[in-house]
Amino acid sequence: MKHAFPCGSLPLDFVGTLRARRNDAPMEKLASPELLDDWFVESKMLDLAPGGTGADLGLALELREAIYSLVAARLAGRPLPTGAVAVLNLHAAGLPVTLRLGPAGTARTGSVSQGLAALARETVEILGGDEEALLRECARPECTQVYLDRSRGHRREWCAMRTCGNRVKAAAYRARQSGVTS
Repeated sequence: MKHAFPCGSLPLDFVGTLRARRNDAPMEKLASPELLDDWFVESKMLDLAPGGTGADLGLALELREAIYSLVAARLAGRPLPTGAVAVLNLHAAGLPVTLRLGPAGTARTGSVSQGLAALARETVEILGGDEEALLRECARPECTQVYLDRSRGHRREWCAMRTCGNRVKAAAYRARQSGVTS
């Protein structure tokens, strides 16, 4: 598996395909149309790779950055950027992923633009609904992953305990141990 899905929401996992945004050299997880195809299949949004092109990748990155700027504005209590709203709404108006029932169960097929439309629509629902209040950014300084805090008490601190949470706790432990004198 080339991609991670810790956020509780596919649009937020999609935003997380640009890792460590504040670093000098963020890590791009969608560096090619093939990696974009992999993301759609690994996320289980589509059962088959949509066969993305360079142009599709450009649209996907534009939508990803629009979603990030909208989420960042919500987290900071700022007005939503109008350009990002326009990009989101344009994609949200696209055709849905095709869902079919067959002998083997459910089948999901579609193009990159249909997958992007689904991501945009879910983003509209998050930012325009009750889940907007659950948006959080990971507390690990190097991580810029945004997630929905659906924990009881809404006190989740990290995008994923097994990665960021463990790293923060291990660093705190090491710091405490290095401060111990014999």
